[in-house]
Amino acid sequence: MNAPQAIDYETIFLHAPVGMCISENRVIQSCNEALAAMFGYTRGMLEGLSFQVLYPTADEFLRTGDRIIPIMNARGRYSDERIMRRANQELFWCHVSGHALKLNEPLGPGIWTFEDVSEKRPVTAELTPREREIAALLVEGKTSKVIARQIDLSPRTVEMHRAKLMRKFSAATSSELVHKLVGLQQQ
Repeated sequence: MNAPQAIDYETIFLHAPVGMCISENRVIQSCNEALAAMFGYTRGMLEGLSFQVLYPTADEFLRTGDRIIPIMNARGRYSDERIMRRANQELFWCHVSGHALKLNEPLGPGIWTFEDVSEKRPVTAELTPREREIAALLVEGKTSKVIARQIDLSPRTVEMHRAKLMRKFSAATSSELVHKLVGLQQQ
């Protein structure tokens, strides 16, 4: 009988098929090859940088952090799909999941995964930062009222952004808009 080999967790982390990183206070402490390749950087270029380099704008980085904190405080984990930015400035949809290592520090030490979902959900229209934020929340199935409360806008303002999104995506209904945002073809 062969003795079981020791598992080399660092090798597993570095070569995992999904983008992974360890962060503290929204700064990348260590990342794997898949994450660096997904965003068009080398591991060395990303390590020590703020997650802000992965966002389309500084404002989106700040608003996302504000949205994450109460959810991480309540659950210790967070997950969503949002538009991110590669090193070459290309925007793409990304599924992001994170887990806090210390429950009382939602943005303290954590483990995050990133999955490029652009093949099934391409970014096909020029969107403003606010439209990207609202599109991501619509994809989660949230209503205009819930979105308004969550991002501190009036429901009317959210409806105005939803109408602009419907025009940009040539969607006749809210349901059709969501289908187009998630990359499904409306039958």
